[in-house]
Amino acid sequence: MSADSYPGPEVLRRLLAYSRRYLRYFVLGLLGFAANAGAENGAVQVIKFITDALTQHDSRAQFWIPALVVALVVVRGAGSFVGNYYISWVARNIVYVLRTQMFDRLLRLPAAYYHLNSPARIAAKILYDVEQVTSAATDAVITMAREGLTTLAYLSLLFWYNWRLSLLILLIGPLIGKVVQMASHRFRTLSRSIQVSMGDINHVTNEVINGYTVVKSFAGEDYERERFQRASNEYLRQTMKMVVTSSLNTPVVQVIIAMAMSIIVWLALGPRSTGFHTAGEFIAYFTAAGLLAKPVRALTDVNAKVQKGIAAAQSVFALIDLDAEPDHGHLAIERAQGDLRFEAVSFAYATQAPVLQDIDFHVAPGQSVAIVGRSGAGKTTLVNLLSRFQDPSHGRILLDGHPLPDYQLSSLRKQVATVSQKVMLFNDSVLHNIAYGAYAACSRAQVEAACKAAYAHDFIMALPQGYETQIGQDGVQLSGGQRQRLAIARAILKNAPVLILDEATSALDNESEYYIQRALDAIMRERTTLVIAHRLSTIENADLILVMDAGRIVEQGRHDELLARQGIYAQLHSRQFHDLDTEEA
Repeated sequence: MSADSYPGPEVLRRLLAYSRRYLRYFVLGLLGFAANAGAENGAVQVIKFITDALTQHDSRAQFWIPALVVALVVVRGAGSFVGNYYISWVARNIVYVLRTQMFDRLLRLPAAYYHLNSPARIAAKILYDVEQVTSAATDAVITMAREGLTTLAYLSLLFWYNWRLSLLILLIGPLIGKVVQMASHRFRTLSRSIQVSMGDINHVTNEVINGYTVVKSFAGEDYERERFQRASNEYLRQTMKMVVTSSLNTPVVQVIIAMAMSIIVWLALGPRSTGFHTAGEFIAYFTAAGLLAKPVRALTDVNAKVQKGIAAAQSVFALIDLDAEPDHGHLAIERAQGDLRFEAVSFAYATQAPVLQDIDFHVAPGQSVAIVGRSGAGKTTLVNLLSRFQDPSHGRILLDGHPLPDYQLSSLRKQVATVSQKVMLFNDSVLHNIAYGAYAACSRAQVEAACKAAYAHDFIMALPQGYETQIGQDGVQLSGGQRQRLAIARAILKNAPVLILDEATSALDNESEYYIQRALDAIMRERTTLVIAHRLSTIENADLILVMDAGRIVEQGRHDELLARQGIYAQLHSRQFHDLDTEEA
């Protein structure tokens, strides 16, 4: 659902619904600001008392008016503190709930969402958009509560002194409301544009940070600088439009208020002016009328923050309301046997041609299947279907005789371990990268046993803090072979009955490949294994070899059988070993 699907009033109601659980604290905050507004009103009354005391020569006022001033200042300070604290507490807790709901939804979204949205734009939603909601939910709410109650206090005082003159102030209300409404629409439109441009800035920045070696190797500095400047310039243009709208909004409202005030002054100073009993009332009335402009101006200024918050909340709710990854399975098993069967499986990404077509094969428990073919043949897509990161467009996949959708997702993914060429490591210790997630409770002995089986224990012990060594973002402090062995250790610790090896050794040097291949040979024992192979010499002993081309299985059989057919596999094998002979020569 797009952000535009949520009207502004609906977003505000939904945000307010989050405050229900904190209603008592919200009321306390309002009471604090009510006390603050009452003290502001009392200050105007003090001016009346002082004026009347001077004109009437009241000597007693010398004693009680100073005490009243001190009392009003104390009440105002206490009310302001209580109001700020409790309204901020409620607002920050609402934003905390929103941010955690967004992150929880991200964890449960299907893989298609991550394919369609760049990581930088997703991060911008959680960081930038929620921060805009924070501004609306704290600064804006505090301003509206404090200045709104102060405005009501001044208006009540004006009507108490002279209701006839004060009616004129109410007459300008609809005109101010129209100005604010027009500005609100403009603010909301610009806020969405600012969010998009901020997402573009994050996107370009993220790509440069992650691909800095490519940028430097291909002299892409000028190109990336131009991309960043375009995105930043668009953000600047939209932000300045927001500044212009905000800067015009306040003076227009002030002019309207000033015109009303000038008419009131003209009427009050006229020969038929009535309604004021003392000079103190006259002065207090115009003091309150003059002070009224300040909270009204603050209320119109806060409109920009409110509209930014609404636009950001639209984006936040659009993410929260996305459909989670479907999980309607009813089967939960501890450990599968590993019998796999693909039956007429086809798959296509949205609006694209089929990536897989009519895939049929069977893997008995404990067997190994190698999948080979040119780049783009659909090999990785095929193995990703096993963990249901995508579902087939047609056909079905069975594990131990049951279609994959019959399994609960958590139970199904427990049965599959993956080691790929692209290793994902976290900015944490070696220990927590191996004993990750549901396996964090594994003992140190189990972790070390897995690392020894992956030929990783020796290099880990040579690190400065051994298993407690922090390895940096994506394991940047480790070599490619070391990172690969950590991934294998993680798969060994998981001890899943189905193992996927996605070109796990294609980018390694000979020494690293030697150790990793030994580790893989150990982990493949007694497991159903699917191997996407780049080097055909590593799969000669596979129970079944599938040769893929353009999303189809064009050949299948054992190594010797496929060589004897003199088909695509034989050509790939001959070409690869010819290349090896050339390199050696």
